[in-house]
Amino acid sequence: MRPKVYIDGKDGTTGLQIYDRLAARSDIDLLLIDEVKRKDPAERKKLMDAADVVFLCLPDAAAIEAVSLVENPNTRIIDASTAHRTDPAWDYGFPELSPAHREAIKKSKRVANPGCHATGFISIVYPLTAMGLLPKDAVLSCFSLTGYSGGGKKMIAQYEGEGKSEVMASPAIYGVTQAHKHLPEMQKICGLAQKPVFSPIVDDYYKGMAATVPLHMSQIQGVTALHDVWARLYDYYRGQKLVRVAGDPTDEEGGIEASSKLYGAAKAGTDSLSLFVAGNDRQFTITALFDNLGKGASGAAVQNMNLMLGFPETTGLNL
Repeated sequence: MRPKVYIDGKDGTTGLQIYDRLAARSDIDLLLIDEVKRKDPAERKKLMDAADVVFLCLPDAAAIEAVSLVENPNTRIIDASTAHRTDPAWDYGFPELSPAHREAIKKSKRVANPGCHATGFISIVYPLTAMGLLPKDAVLSCFSLTGYSGGGKKMIAQYEGEGKSEVMASPAIYGVTQAHKHLPEMQKICGLAQKPVFSPIVDDYYKGMAATVPLHMSQIQGVTALHDVWARLYDYYRGQKLVRVAGDPTDEEGGIEASSKLYGAAKAGTDSLSLFVAGNDRQFTITALFDNLGKGASGAAVQNMNLMLGFPETTGLNL
């Protein structure tokens, strides 16, 4: 019997992307709500209680309310909102971080899908702290470039509508008050003593993300060479199907995969993430390149569903 899957909030950007990845699959039954009843709590509750897995693609308050509607103890929920990412009762949906994360997701009834900017930052900082290379009281910063689809339907309309202003063709730094909604998640999941200084940037392209953490070698413990930082990070993610570390930056023939530029849209249309280490033995950067709608949202959610249902984790995903 095929598992039943329901997307609550299918008409939003994340929901539509999840639907696109699931609609053609023959190993699940996708439950669809009558369009007239898509905001009817009773109809939504009926479908959520009938589902084996429910995706919540809703604003935070609506996601919390949706969880309260579910009465079937066997219904498993993947929440794509910010609402439960720091909640200890929910498992954090980033299986590549550790074997413990992966096993928790497989068994979980409640999985919080990571935020897009947070995915980039955590993919870099979590392994460094887990390996003891970076102390948890380190003073960190991060700048993260995203396509405008990360802002959802409203921002997409602003960038693609007739009223688009000329200035919107240039990058826009936002979250300047250091209160971005991903900051609590970034700090808690990495176990940091303090939040990083975070500069998110939205630019005039549809999708793709480049999150960069700059570091001084003096912040790193146990190694003193850029090659060794790269090698430890490479080994940490060795064997992962959706996260990889690019070539040795000290290799003259390949180096940062023979490229001196990292483009924010380089991984657009994929559900994987690549890490690039670049710099020298004194100061360097680590950049996570991925699709903010892929590994940064819908692709990650489908990967988590695959693990929860016992499917190969890359089923239905674009590597």
